[in-house]
Amino acid sequence: MTLLWDQHACLPLQPDADVDPLTRFARPGPTYVSVNVGYSPQTCADSTRLLHRFRAGIQAHPHLRLAACVDDITTGDPTRIAIAFDLEDSHPLDGDLDNVAAFTALGVRTMLPSYNHANRAGCGCLDTDDTGLTGWGRDLVAEMNAAGMVPDGSHCSARTGLDMCEVSTKPVIYSHSCMRAVWEHPRNITDDQARACAATGGVVGITGVGIFLGPNTPSIEAMIRHLEYAVELVGIDHVGVSTDHSFDAADFLDEIRTHPEAFDESYTRWGPIEWMAPEIFVTLGDHLRARGWADADVSAALGGNFARVAAVSW
Repeated sequence: MTLLWDQHACLPLQPDADVDPLTRFARPGPTYVSVNVGYSPQTCADSTRLLHRFRAGIQAHPHLRLAACVDDITTGDPTRIAIAFDLEDSHPLDGDLDNVAAFTALGVRTMLPSYNHANRAGCGCLDTDDTGLTGWGRDLVAEMNAAGMVPDGSHCSARTGLDMCEVSTKPVIYSHSCMRAVWEHPRNITDDQARACAATGGVVGITGVGIFLGPNTPSIEAMIRHLEYAVELVGIDHVGVSTDHSFDAADFLDEIRTHPEAFDESYTRWGPIEWMAPEIFVTLGDHLRARGWADADVSAALGGNFARVAAVSW
C-alpha cells in the first residue's frame, strides 16, 4: 500500500491534549503524521513538557507509535500510525542552539526558523520589511543540519526561505504551504521559493487549510489545483502533502484571538478557518488516480518524497 505522509498536523498545545484524534488518519497501509509541539509563544519548557506528554500518550495508545527513523515508518506495523514532531518557530529554543539536539532527541524532526513575523532567526511571511535569515539564523540552519532536523520554510518570509536554501547542506522543505501563483495569500510561496527548495532536493508540502487553498476552500479539488501547479513547476520528485489540520478548531481560533501579534487579517478575512478533515485527506490518492496520475507519481507525492528527505536528513 502507498505510504501516506502528513508533514504537519496540530493537536491543541495543551499538556492535557488527547492524542486519540490522530487515529482519524487510520487507513490501510503505512501512515505517518508530524505533530506540532510549539510555535512563537512557547518556551523550551513549554514544548518539552508537551513532547513528554504526547510521547507518553502515543506509546500507550494501541493504534499509534513513535517513529525514531524512516524504517520505523516504512517497515513498522502499518496498523499503527507512526508519529514524530515539529516546531513552527525557533522561539522554543530559548535562544540556545544546543536545544536543537535536545529537541531532536525527543523526536522533533522539522523546525521553522520563524512563524509569520521576524524573530532572532529571520523574517516571517507577514513582515513588510523582509531582510531574510539573520546570522544567528544561519547558525541555526547549520545546527539543524548537524542534528538531523530538517529546515522548514513555511510561515517564513520569501527571503528567509531563499536564504535557508542557500546555506543548508541538506534538503529544505515547505512542510505546509500552497502556491501563491494559484491563490494570492501571504502564507503561500512564490515560484522562486519552490524552485530553490527543489534545488536542495527538498519538497513543497501542499496543505489542506481553506484560506491557503482559496477563499476558505478546503476541498480535494482545490488541493489538487495547487499540487498539479507545483508538479508542473518543480517536478513530481519535489511535491508532497500535509493537512495542517487543527484537531480542535475552537482552540486554534482562540489562539488567534489570544495572540493577535502572531497573525493578521489574512487569517480572518473569510470567517472562521476551515480545514480538510483527515478522513477526506486519506482519500487523496484515489482522486489523483481518477485524474490519470500514474501510481508512481501518486506514491511520490503522498509520501515517497518526504520519506526520501527524511532518509538523508534525520
